[in-house]
Amino acid sequence: MTLTATPTPGKSLISPTDHTLVMIDFQSQMAFATKSIALELLRNNAALVANAAAGFGVSTILTTVAEKSFSGPMFDEIKAAFPDQAMLDRTSMNTWEDAAVIDEVNRIGKERLVFAGLWTSVCIVGPVASAIDQGFDVYIITDACGDISEEAHERAIVRMIQLGAKPMTSLQYLLELQRDWARGETYDLTTGIARRWGGAYGLGITYAKTMFGASEGGH
Repeated sequence: MTLTATPTPGKSLISPTDHTLVMIDFQSQMAFATKSIALELLRNNAALVANAAAGFGVSTILTTVAEKSFSGPMFDEIKAAFPDQAMLDRTSMNTWEDAAVIDEVNRIGKERLVFAGLWTSVCIVGPVASAIDQGFDVYIITDACGDISEEAHERAIVRMIQLGAKPMTSLQYLLELQRDWARGETYDLTTGIARRWGGAYGLGITYAKTMFGASEGGH
């Protein structure tokens, strides 16, 4: 049988409307002990993910643990991207065991979930493993997660991949939402986010635009 290729995206590629983003415990107390990634890079990547989701209208759940009594507020970069959205505060380490969070997952009704947060080995492994057990299609943004050591982070990522989770990075998340530079309605959004939080790639966009008036939408 001869296969026939078609110009259509693979089913595993994410789109703005096919998933819910869950951002977990990006809080001061959790960040203080994070050693697997530099905190300035973690905050940058969290901001990139949050602004990508907000800009593309992705359904998003923001949750904290013991915000008032121990862990402190969610990162300002995330709150700024979702200024009118309430944080769902929990006592459980495993987000999936919190009834309010699960009510929101069910209200939104998406079977594909994308997770990012602190710490990878506890607060991300817990809901990822639980969601997979219940039949959800799960992704993890690995460079928007962090843990108390590189070993803890990497073992957690391996464990989740073994369970069936799909890893991706923060910039990959943004560009997969855009996926075609001819989509002019979100071109400025995507390149604007990349220019601010996309590291060397963002610098390249700024350089090309400033020096040559170049854009990625043409042939």
